[in-house]
Amino acid sequence: MSVPANVFDFETRRLNGAPMPLAEFRGKVLLLVNTASECGFTPQYEALQELHDRFAPRGFSVIGFPCNQFGGQEPGGAEEIAAFCAKNYGVSFPLSEKIDVNGDNAHPLYRHLTSVAPGILGTEAIKWNFTKFLVDRDGQVVARFAPATKPESIARDIEALL
Repeated sequence: MSVPANVFDFETRRLNGAPMPLAEFRGKVLLLVNTASECGFTPQYEALQELHDRFAPRGFSVIGFPCNQFGGQEPGGAEEIAAFCAKNYGVSFPLSEKIDVNGDNAHPLYRHLTSVAPGILGTEAIKWNFTKFLVDRDGQVVARFAPATKPESIARDIEALL
């Protein structure tokens, strides 16, 4: 079995359970974010949606990956997560099914992301909700941003890739 070369080689499922091969985003710049509904960083959904709206016409997408591994801050099921995001933040960008980003059950995409873009001091583990990975049109990870990094501060980096 070959090792995936870029993020477009991975598959996940949408929050509603439908397949979401990342190949469908081939040629787009992506911002991949592990999300949670009950986190201090949850208001970032609003700024993520603004980035999505601003740059989508030029070939950009945010993709959210709900995760309950940090303080149990994403306890709901798919319907609850979808309703929360739509009602409170008007989220229209794609959301994956709830996944693990660390540990033995980490989604293969997140194993890839953390291995090619380690965090501070080379640590691969995701430290908290709303860690962000910027991916270029070729599916290569070009930057990793900490949870505290405000999405709007990434706009210039996105712009440079579009």
